[in-house]
Amino acid sequence: MDNSLGKVLIVDDDENISEVIKLYLDSSGYSTKVCSDGKEAEDNFLEYKPDIVLLDIMLPKIDGVDVLKWIRKEFNTPVIMLTAKGETFDKVLALELGADDYIVKPFEPKELIARVKAVLRRTSMEDVSKNELDFEDLKIDMGSYTVIYRGEEIKMPPKEFELLFYLANNKNKVFTREQLLCEVWGYDYPGDSRTVDVHVKRLREKLKGGPNWQIETVWGVGYKFEVK
Repeated sequence: MDNSLGKVLIVDDDENISEVIKLYLDSSGYSTKVCSDGKEAEDNFLEYKPDIVLLDIMLPKIDGVDVLKWIRKEFNTPVIMLTAKGETFDKVLALELGADDYIVKPFEPKELIARVKAVLRRTSMEDVSKNELDFEDLKIDMGSYTVIYRGEEIKMPPKEFELLFYLANNKNKVFTREQLLCEVWGYDYPGDSRTVDVHVKRLREKLKGGPNWQIETVWGVGYKFEVK
C-alpha cells in the first residue's frame, strides 16, 4: 500500500540539486524518482506514472520545454518548471505551453515543497466536479464550505471542514497524522499530531457515519475515510 502524499518525478541534470530536492520530498512524505536527461524523463514518466513532475528547462538529449510539450500531448499531469534562467520570456513560454508553476534557481527547499503541495491540492480540487462530494446521507461542498448530514447542515470550523473534505476526497486511502498536518494545516504548522486526533474526534461527534462510509482509525498508521 502506497501511503505517500504523491509520486514526484524529479528531472534535473545537476546531481546535487536533484539529491537535495529528493531528500526534502522524501522526508515530507512523498515518493520520488530522479532522472538526469529528457529522454530518461520521458521513458520514466510512462513507467512511473507520477502525480507531479519537477522539470528543469536545460537538459541533455531532450530539453525541458520539449519534454513538457511531449507530456501535454496526452497527459494533464501537473508540471513545475525548474530553471536557473530568470528571463520573463522563459516563464511566459513555460506557462503558455502548459506548466502549472515555475521556480527560478536557487530556491528554498521549503518553498518548493509548498509549491508542490499547492499544485497537487489545486489539481486534486479541479478533479472534483464543482468541488462537491456526495455520499448519500453526507454532502460536502468545498465551494460554500457546507456539510449536509442526514438532511441537516452541520456547522464546523474551517480546519475541521478541510480535514473532512481532504479525507473524503481521497476515500479509502490511509494518511498518517504527519501527512494530514502537512496537507491540511501546511508544512510549517507549529502544532503536533494530537491536533489531528482532536479534529477527528470532533468530526466523529458531529458525523456518526453512514450506511456506506465511516471515518476509520488505522491503528499504528493514521486515519482514512472508508467507503464500502
